[in-house]
Amino acid sequence: MTETVEIKIDHRLVKQYYEGYQHIPKSLSPVLEDLKTEGVYLDLMTPEGVFIARGYHGHQNKGYGWVFTRDASVYLTTDWLRQLFSDAIGKRQKLFRDEGTTAFRLFNGEGDGLGGISIDLYNDCALVQWYSLGIYEHRANILDALEAAYPVKAIYQKKRFREGGKYIEADDFVRGERVEFPIMVKENGVWFNVDLNDGPMTGIFLDQREVRERIREQYSQGKTMLNAFSYTGAFSVYAALGGADKTTSVDLAKRSLPMTIAQFSANGIDFEAQDIRVMDVFNYFDYALKHALTYDLVVLDPPSFARSKKRVFSVQKDYVALLEQALQLTKSGGVIVASTNYSGFDMKKFKQFIKRAFHNQQATYKILETYSQPEDFPYDETFKESHYLKVVFIQKLS
Repeated sequence: MTETVEIKIDHRLVKQYYEGYQHIPKSLSPVLEDLKTEGVYLDLMTPEGVFIARGYHGHQNKGYGWVFTRDASVYLTTDWLRQLFSDAIGKRQKLFRDEGTTAFRLFNGEGDGLGGISIDLYNDCALVQWYSLGIYEHRANILDALEAAYPVKAIYQKKRFREGGKYIEADDFVRGERVEFPIMVKENGVWFNVDLNDGPMTGIFLDQREVRERIREQYSQGKTMLNAFSYTGAFSVYAALGGADKTTSVDLAKRSLPMTIAQFSANGIDFEAQDIRVMDVFNYFDYALKHALTYDLVVLDPPSFARSKKRVFSVQKDYVALLEQALQLTKSGGVIVASTNYSGFDMKKFKQFIKRAFHNQQATYKILETYSQPEDFPYDETFKESHYLKVVFIQKLS
């Protein structure tokens, strides 16, 4: 039986946990500072010793653990977890019935009631992502529960915490029948190659499904498109399928070239008619300005933090400057799709970044529409950081 540690918390914090707050920050109790064993249960108690809620201890960038129940009889057992996963699957029946989409999120951490873990479905394969050693310590029950809740062919995993000095495993296969990668999945009828056993990424970010479809439907026909930080070119594929005259995909990673070619080819698109550049996005901006290149549609979806040989990029510090440079490459009347998955600020702050960038460039704009996480990426209303995705379609007026 996993050890249980009682933590008495300040009266001022009791109400929020009674009302459903799940996050356990480092500051909650001095006891957490000295607690070395991850995975142990944490029973939150009033100063008088009355039970409030139960969580587990697990270090990740968001804190020191997560509450998962306010029932003192509940633990992370296989039966309880199976019901939790079954409930999440029940909420996604629309996606299960969608023959055009075979890749989506099956379970989204605290948004579905258990922080520190996510589960994605790629055809009949599941990808479990562990965000702390604490939740990983409960992996046997979690994996048993997943198999009981949904019949997957194989389970793969990604560890998003450092263990033994490293994040990446040589082999991410966990259970079931090994799969030969890449496999082909569909999203809105668009084909993508994915690999669940080749480093930290899979080939597509599932939370941008609605944004990609909107680009295909409304913003691509007859347009020229610049896809900055393009990864495997998913936005470019959608734009090309939407009738774009030409797409330009730019990413620093060398593997982005063959992977982007593969995504175009999977959808019957002539990749040679597109422009795929392996280079630093900021260097490409300089190149485009020098050659007077402009675009009707610019997609900006940078990583929250990135480091190259010559520069360090941080969304919090550098997004305004990034937008300013993108503005110089956007035609009058053109559209910038500004996106970030950084959880450290909200949509209001993100719109302030946009306002500042346009003001600095003495340009005017109109916000056309905004997007956040799709239905399979629910967030915890009491924990604003879980509402992380912010996408704004901006038209440059002058």
